[in-house]
Amino acid sequence: MDSESTILALSALAQPTRLDTFRLLVRHEPNGLPAGEIARQLDVPQNTMSTHLGILSRAGLVKSERQSRSIIYRADLDALRALTLFLVKDCCAGKPELCAPLVAELVPCC
Repeated sequence: MDSESTILALSALAQPTRLDTFRLLVRHEPNGLPAGEIARQLDVPQNTMSTHLGILSRAGLVKSERQSRSIIYRADLDALRALTLFLVKDCCAGKPELCAPLVAELVPCC
């Protein structure tokens, strides 16, 4: 990941509905959710949700797949990993022990 991609991803997430959408999709991995269900769960009009999903998709944070008449959206966990690594790669000026609390907080979720 480079600076431009990181800025695009962070700007896509810097809006409450898109952040909620991305977090919802992360919780529903690996199956994803249809666009209509995302809109229903977040109480957002479907046309508005479509716009938000398009922005997240162009930022590389979500993937879509047509299944019959539905479009299923999934969080792109590889993109999330790349974004996170880009942000913390040079963590603590090369002193990994200073990053131990950050890593420790991630372990319980995995």
